[in-house]
Amino acid sequence: MMPAAAGRIRVTNIAEIPLGEGRLVEVAGRHLAVFHTRDGVFATQPDCPHRQGPLADGLTGTGTVMCPLHDRIYDLRTGAGVNTDCSISVYPVTLAEDGTIELVAVTAELGA
Repeated sequence: MMPAAAGRIRVTNIAEIPLGEGRLVEVAGRHLAVFHTRDGVFATQPDCPHRQGPLADGLTGTGTVMCPLHDRIYDLRTGAGVNTDCSISVYPVTLAEDGTIELVAVTAELGA
């Protein structure tokens, strides 16, 4: 396995997340929900702000995730709520040639 590129943190490998699903992962001591969709890979905060539903268990759509508890839908690119006033934090990730998903910008929220 290749190490993460400079300024990036390895999150997981794309093979660990089936297409159309999400997984809860720990990065720099914090949890993230990471999604593998037909539109690409995305990372968000782990819980829905409405009632703390586990977003990684949500249903994915075209660039969206639906909270499994109360059907709140969020845009995976921007974090904006589609059918709610709530929004979620999103984190930039890339997919390396070897299948490694890397967190691009380590933010203060993740303890950098």
